[in-house]
Amino acid sequence: MNNKPVAVITGASRGIGRAVAISLACEGFDIAAIARSTDSEGMEILGPEVEKRGTEFFPIGLDISCTGCQKEVVSNILERYGRIDILVNNAGVAPLQRNDLLEMSEESYDRVMNINLKGPFFFAQKIAREMIWLKDQIKVYKPVIVFITSVSATLSSTNRAEYCISKAGLSMASTLFADRLSNEGILIFEVRPGIVSTDMTAKVKNKYDKLIAEGLVPQRRWGLPEDVGKAVASIARGDWDFSTGMVFEISGGLNIHKL
Repeated sequence: MNNKPVAVITGASRGIGRAVAISLACEGFDIAAIARSTDSEGMEILGPEVEKRGTEFFPIGLDISCTGCQKEVVSNILERYGRIDILVNNAGVAPLQRNDLLEMSEESYDRVMNINLKGPFFFAQKIAREMIWLKDQIKVYKPVIVFITSVSATLSSTNRAEYCISKAGLSMASTLFADRLSNEGILIFEVRPGIVSTDMTAKVKNKYDKLIAEGLVPQRRWGLPEDVGKAVASIARGDWDFSTGMVFEISGGLNIHKL
């Protein structure tokens, strides 16, 4: 049995996932980093960043939408470490093309929903079951599951409806897991990033540069992946142990409703 806590992070090779992995490595977690097998370059960059913090890096190739592949991945992590202390369900994609709601295709809908909602839901289900069992095996054990959603869970973007629907669904999944697992001693949190500078938003940088400068984001800057990483690190440290089901919006004030 590994004595150090273990963090499992999906979509770990880039952007928010990479920042979360590094933040949790700084908190002393060994990192089981999950990303698509095709992103070996991202994993090669992340590995040394984790290891120089004095923790172990375990790269795993998985398409999160392949729910039939998830059981083996969970088994491999448990075989290596004997524990999973925190799952950060971060993997997600934007639509390949931003199309008007009335032009959105079923193919795009299915792709986004499978990666952003179905895959993370069933991965959390599998790990939650193991966490319940592990509670009786580990003397000091405080399991946590974090769902990385988006302000798009509540803000409408009619040219990427499938993304908004997937994040709204994942937000409800977080609430449902928090409700179901509250009696099991497993804490559940939702972290809701705003407009964050990542590969996903690079294509619309000029659009949001202008909007942010005009005040769309009250703090008048892009979010950084590290902003989200710090929030997850705070959760992992146990700073919010009496707050299961809480939503952390990391958006620079987009949550402020004003006239």
